[in-house]
Amino acid sequence: MADPAGQYPQPELSIGGLPERGRVLCRGFIESVTYVPATQVATFTAIVMDHDLPRTKRGPAPAGTEPRSSRKPGGPGRRDRLRVVWLGRRRVPGVDPGCELRLEGMLTVRDGLPTMFNPRYEILSRQENQ
Repeated sequence: MADPAGQYPQPELSIGGLPERGRVLCRGFIESVTYVPATQVATFTAIVMDHDLPRTKRGPAPAGTEPRSSRKPGGPGRRDRLRVVWLGRRRVPGVDPGCELRLEGMLTVRDGLPTMFNPRYEILSRQENQ
């Protein structure tokens, strides 16, 4: 993911600023994960949200600002979330709700949601109680 000098070859984008398709580097918090039953094909799915969206621990948004999702075409929940899918895995150690990740991979749109399959990832932080 990093070049020999330790620098990333492309700028890090916010989830809300992702293009519709292409190779991207982004960062966000895991909002939720989905485990599939043993009878289904092994996939591990996580929903990632912008690193500046969780306001519950930092207080409410400043007065006079509208939520990011209301400014996006398509309304809330359309471009402020990213679905990440690891194929062939039932679990990815360390990837749990609340942890912060840096992700790099190819982006596409699946069922109206930006989706990244089998990305490179780096765990940046975890919840305090873990």
